[in-house]
Amino acid sequence: MFLAKTLSFYKRKDIQEEIVKQAKDKEVAFRFGEVFGKRPEIISYPNDVLELAKQRVTSFHCSEELWVNPLQLSTELRKEEFDALRKGWDLVLDIDCHFFDYSKIAAYYSIKALKYNGVKSITAKFSGNKGFHIAVPSEAFPKIIEGQPVKNLFPEAPRRIAEYIKFLIQEPLSRAIMKLEKKDFDKIIRKTGLKGEQIIRYEENEFGDRIPRLNVEPFLEIDTLLISPRHLYRMPYSFNEKSWLISVPVDISNILKFKKEDAEPEKVKVELPFLDRNVKSADAEKLLRNAFDFKPAASTFKDEEERKKKIDERQKAYSLPEKAIGEEHFPPCINLILKGLEDGRKRAVFILINFLASCGWDYEMIEQRLMEWNEKNHEPLRPQYILGQLRYAKQGKKILPPPNCDNLAYYKGFSVCKPDELCSQIKNPLQYAKRRARAGEPRKRKK
Repeated sequence: MFLAKTLSFYKRKDIQEEIVKQAKDKEVAFRFGEVFGKRPEIISYPNDVLELAKQRVTSFHCSEELWVNPLQLSTELRKEEFDALRKGWDLVLDIDCHFFDYSKIAAYYSIKALKYNGVKSITAKFSGNKGFHIAVPSEAFPKIIEGQPVKNLFPEAPRRIAEYIKFLIQEPLSRAIMKLEKKDFDKIIRKTGLKGEQIIRYEENEFGDRIPRLNVEPFLEIDTLLISPRHLYRMPYSFNEKSWLISVPVDISNILKFKKEDAEPEKVKVELPFLDRNVKSADAEKLLRNAFDFKPAASTFKDEEERKKKIDERQKAYSLPEKAIGEEHFPPCINLILKGLEDGRKRAVFILINFLASCGWDYEMIEQRLMEWNEKNHEPLRPQYILGQLRYAKQGKKILPPPNCDNLAYYKGFSVCKPDELCSQIKNPLQYAKRRARAGEPRKRKK
């Protein structure tokens, strides 16, 4: 049934032309149900879309980065080589509050925050499930800022912008959701699945009374860590495999009126642009500067001590442990990777290096463990490849955590996402290992 549905949609000429238009200068990845195909790929002609649909491709995904030649991309490239290939990058903010009405309000205020910073070239689209993608094209950013080519500021610049926008919208989003739910905290707790202490904070009024306020941060997601080199997002006019709705462009002036029914395949019309490149001036320069200057103000917290506590909590999840975390605390996905793979071996190298380094392993330990793992692979990688990736990681200024659990290009992409009871409470494999290590608990293995 799904093949008939996708074929019927992707055979439309207007849809094919829009997908080709969006794919220009971008790396493209094809998804077959729950599995991604090999990367990099490109789409050059409208008929390519139909032929891929006949091969059971269900959705199309592309990079935020624009490339001179996407087919030259490789995980073996050094940073300087990536920078040389990169022409620019689009800002694509992934807004997701896990509940459609909340995401819609968050998208509305994100657009307002961009406009507040002088950005005019804003477009948006429905993700196809519960969220929205808010976009600003590469052409809206200056070529050079403070003597640096802006094209080389990826992923640092979009990460900073995402953090800045998230900060700006928290208070108005909190008020809007409380108004929507008629100040019923229990209703919000039921919808988000969070505990009261996670989403309720207290402020003192002028009489010394403690007034409950909604804290949206635990369920307001604007991807920051997920914004990484060669990061992909679902292309407009692509199916979403969870809902079988279309990721359709949305009118930014009427985003609050958007309904999911508007994204049903048979109702979709090609009317609105996404990432309109007809930009007359670099209207996102102010946004870029403000994002780099941004620091959370102490006044947003009750006192300086609360501000420091909040920052410590954010850093704690991804800080290096004092003692290396042992394999008995590793999450299911990492243990499955370490048993050896048939597919996704290069992506697994990236995951393992970042995961093990973040778990406090030194690079000699990591090298030894990767070489042991490589022997278990269906087709072992060249040792020089692994050593090259380790060498590249050592040159980095800071240790980064592995990709988040919901990054479809990784764990689910090569079928190692087999969650247990703790997985529902974490967003990143590193958080899993740290929780188990702090509790002194080895992972409970299923019989």
